[in-house]
Amino acid sequence: QLQLVESGGGLVQPGGSLRLSCAASGFTLDYYDIGWFRRAPGKEHEGVSCISRSDGSTYYADSVKGRFTISRDNAKNTVYLQMNSLKPEDTAVYYCAAGNQCSSSWAGVISLLLYYGMDYWGEGTLVTVSS
Repeated sequence: QLQLVESGGGLVQPGGSLRLSCAASGFTLDYYDIGWFRRAPGKEHEGVSCISRSDGSTYYADSVKGRFTISRDNAKNTVYLQMNSLKPEDTAVYYCAAGNQCSSSWAGVISLLLYYGMDYWGEGTLVTVSS
């Protein structure tokens, strides 16, 4: 079965940290650009970050720059999102997705074309930032 599985979400206080993982099964992440997206209650999907398969280039939404770091470990077939200095507005369900052409268009407001153009989506992991 081809799937992406996110983990690492949970409840954290403002200013805290979490590391999300996105593990692939049934296929190799090496062949894909990987993005992290989030959806807060009542809002549309927002692109958080992506990492290129070719040269490791990364892009971040302005709202998370300097706080979040995306990385990939091809040997473990896993992509990570390290989230530091978390804020209540980071509360959302976080999804990873596999696609092509990671670019600045994956960060911030994303188009439906991009959303439906992804090859694989995970089912998400909930991050709640609250005191």
